[in-house]
Amino acid sequence: MTVTDPITADPVSCDEFGYGLGHPDGILVLRYRSVTRLAFGENRQDFLHQLYWSPDGLLSARHGRHTTFVGPDEVFWVHRAVTHEVHAADRQSVYRICLREVPAALDGLRAGVAAIDAEAARLVLALTDRGYDEHDAPEARSRIMAGLVPRPQPADDRQTGGPGVAVTVASALAHDPGDTTGLAEWADRLHVSVKTLQRDFAREFGMSYSQWRTRLRLRASLALLETRPVGEVARRIGYASPSAFIYAFAREYGYTPGRAAAMRRTADAPGPSSRPGQGSARP
Repeated sequence: MTVTDPITADPVSCDEFGYGLGHPDGILVLRYRSVTRLAFGENRQDFLHQLYWSPDGLLSARHGRHTTFVGPDEVFWVHRAVTHEVHAADRQSVYRICLREVPAALDGLRAGVAAIDAEAARLVLALTDRGYDEHDAPEARSRIMAGLVPRPQPADDRQTGGPGVAVTVASALAHDPGDTTGLAEWADRLHVSVKTLQRDFAREFGMSYSQWRTRLRLRASLALLETRPVGEVARRIGYASPSAFIYAFAREYGYTPGRAAAMRRTADAPGPSSRPGQGSARP
């Protein structure tokens, strides 16, 4: 079975790995590879639930007015008949996992981010091996579904939406936090004055363009730091140097990116833990 939905940027390849999707316990994995940016434009799949996962990069996902970022140890879950949009960076692989049943931990969630454990991630990759024994697929599917845990949405995530030009800029940046386009260039592209764009950012977001872009970049960095070194994260989210990124991150969160990555790893380990932003710990 092939799933076709509006995709605004064509991938280099799309491979299909189906295991009994006509039955409730079936699973279909679509593997996309792209050289340029890959976008699953706003769409709705009415027959299947979906998970989006990229083991080698950051995904930007939108549901309604909400835009969030999904790291390599996370998936973006979408219940059937829910409109959504997902974007990936260039030179990135994206796995689209289609199910007919809802994972128990995600019951009641229309769309959102879930953690995927290492074994579940390994099995997704295994299912895309041409030599995989299809008789093992039902057990793999059950383990993948069991390896998903919903993650609470940070309270300060931007709820994108509205009629102003600032929202157009914000939407573009949400798809590519590393975009270095300045305020004046955005204003020129949108045929408005810099002051008009500044005022619209204050009206829509309650802050300036530079403040909003900084917060966006730092939110995106949280999804990358566990699996990427600080220097690479700084470059991918648009900072000219790691030191500039470290300074901005520490000023916003009160600890360094290195400490944030360590806290995230501790939080994902078994046993009591705390996530960045919880408690009063400081480096």
